[in-house]
Amino acid sequence: MNDNNTQILPEMNSLWQETLNWQPTAEQQQQFQQLYQLILIGNKKLNLTRITTPEDFWEKHFWDSLRGIKFILENQINSQEEKKVIDIGTGAGFPGLPIAITLPKYTVTLLDSTRKKINFIETILADLAIKNCLTLTNRVEQIGRIFQHREIYDFALLRAVAPTIVCAEYALPMLKIGGIAILYRGNFTTDEQTNLREVVKVLGGKIHTIEEFKTPLTNSIRHCIYLQKVNKTPINYPRPVGVPSQKPLNYLHKP
Repeated sequence: MNDNNTQILPEMNSLWQETLNWQPTAEQQQQFQQLYQLILIGNKKLNLTRITTPEDFWEKHFWDSLRGIKFILENQINSQEEKKVIDIGTGAGFPGLPIAITLPKYTVTLLDSTRKKINFIETILADLAIKNCLTLTNRVEQIGRIFQHREIYDFALLRAVAPTIVCAEYALPMLKIGGIAILYRGNFTTDEQTNLREVVKVLGGKIHTIEEFKTPLTNSIRHCIYLQKVNKTPINYPRPVGVPSQKPLNYLHKP
């Protein structure tokens, strides 16, 4: 018997195809729907997201998460390779969970400092039988200094975590040479870009590309910033817990 309160995600297959040159399989679509339902249930206790209506959730959580990896989805060979991904500050599991469902060959580590959120995500992984995810409860500044996690990831994802330069300091120590950090942003100013270029260089990276685009339903402006690791990150980064956010690296106003 169906619950009358069940909210159904829109399928949007033609829109997936149009915007990402990809669409989910029937099984992935079902997992997205189940994930949506579980987040709505968990939201009553944990305050995971303010975005709850089906269309909004599809656009701002599922589509937005996968837009960051459009370059992988468009290339079937890349999507079949085995890669390591870390989602830093995963919160309710975005963008990491949709990416894990979409790219089953990738191993996705979901990192958050809040134990309750990680506990909740672990129940989701069990309910959806997602086998290619690992969970970590810790601060990224500490994880980035542990050799088992330092410079081993192919991709680092950061969405709604901190200002851009802070995200760069969190992400680049985790990446292997050639790895890519994907920063999900709303607006992104020219000033931010100038400063980011200098900061990223110090951290062993470079700005690979910056993509500006509009979301398909509400036409909101979004950016994805792709940073590539080109050299080893100096051992003193990331700085200790709290320092990156309290004293962001800033090369714009130096004499």
